Amino acid sequence: MTTPLADFRAGLVAVFPTVVAVIPFGLILGQQATVKGLTVAEILAMSSIVFAGSSQLIAVGLWSMPAPVAALALMALLVNLRHVLMGASLSGKIAHFGRLRYLAAYLMTDESWALSERRAVDKPVSRTFYFTVALSLFFFWQVSSVLGALFGAYLEHPETYGLDFTFPAIFIALALGFWKGARRTGPVLAASAVVAVAVHATVPGAWYVIAGALAGITAAVVTAPREVSAIAEETAP
Repeated sequence: MTTPLADFRAGLVAVFPTVVAVIPFGLILGQQATVKGLTVAEILAMSSIVFAGSSQLIAVGLWSMPAPVAALALMALLVNLRHVLMGASLSGKIAHFGRLRYLAAYLMTDESWALSERRAVDKPVSRTFYFTVALSLFFFWQVSSVLGALFGAYLEHPETYGLDFTFPAIFIALALGFWKGARRTGPVLAASAVVAVAVHATVPGAWYVIAGALAGITAAVVTAPREVSAIAEETAP
């Protein structure tokens, strides 16, 4: 068992690298949104209500006046369908949150989900740990998106500073945190990557997100019997 203070510290340590990677994308979101004519208040409202970085960035890219509501809604649905899978994976680990699990679902992002799943490998996911991670991400996303709107003139070419690679870099790091060896994890990562890249190159829209996730799940199901057998062999007297 751990104390709330220990879980709070563990949450801060776990989320710090992710916050560092999230801030540049919040800045970019704010900068791009102001170019499309959104006010600081509207940007803050989007970041608070939607709170989904990837769909927000895509939405801003599609934004026009009048806003294409149907296209934006469909895009957000496709991009965020992965949250169904993430929520199903995490639900049993936060069932003891009680009614707070609804707030936990609202605050769930790729990063908070991945860090909580990684935590669950070694220890239970406590309320203190989860909300330290999730609320830290929420806070810095709001602040960085507003700062990007206010000082966007200095961020016209984020790729010059390599800021456009921070999100992919943090996702690679999060994925590698689940590494259990080439035999157990390799097929899942390979299947997800190959299918996602292939669909991205051939199918317009965000279908590659769902395709990659389903490919990874399929690979995990197919390789599960071999993994169980390997574990049995390793633990056999």
